[in-house]
Amino acid sequence: MDDEFEHRLPNAEQLHAMTDQSLHAAFAGESQAAEKYLVFAARAEDEGLLNIARLFTAISFAETRHARNHYRVLGGINATADNLQVAFEGESFEIDEMYPAYQEIAVLQGDKQAQRSIRYALKAEMDHKRMYAEARERALKGKDIADQPVSVCLVCGHTVIGDVPDKCPVCAASRAAYRMF
Repeated sequence: MDDEFEHRLPNAEQLHAMTDQSLHAAFAGESQAAEKYLVFAARAEDEGLLNIARLFTAISFAETRHARNHYRVLGGINATADNLQVAFEGESFEIDEMYPAYQEIAVLQGDKQAQRSIRYALKAEMDHKRMYAEARERALKGKDIADQPVSVCLVCGHTVIGDVPDKCPVCAASRAAYRMF
């Protein structure tokens, strides 16, 4: 090989960075596919196509496995306190940068449905950020959070630990619209 050609070949560090970027992209793609297939499964179920719904659900599960494998290889799973910090930072980004920018675009384009969807998500992310911060404080002390149900409004994503409100403070859905975990 001549020196000029050898100089253009990527070194080991560059190759690792390329693999890292590929795994990040694969993680994102597999995660999105898994969620999309769950939405498709729900639609098929609504249409009475239960076996197709089951197929979408099963393949969603497989896509989730792929995403988790990629994330594990990337070293993304750490101690719970560290994972809570990563989650907190993700929520912070969504609150401070992502959703405000998306909301401006939706307003500029006059898309009321997008504005509502973004507003719902932004408000839920604020709750999530607070919950992650509180949970992290407990985890750093080696303690778990209180044994209480965590409930999510199926309309807007509002999340609450403990008692469910009679009416969602974000979208005004009834107490019956909450799913308990």
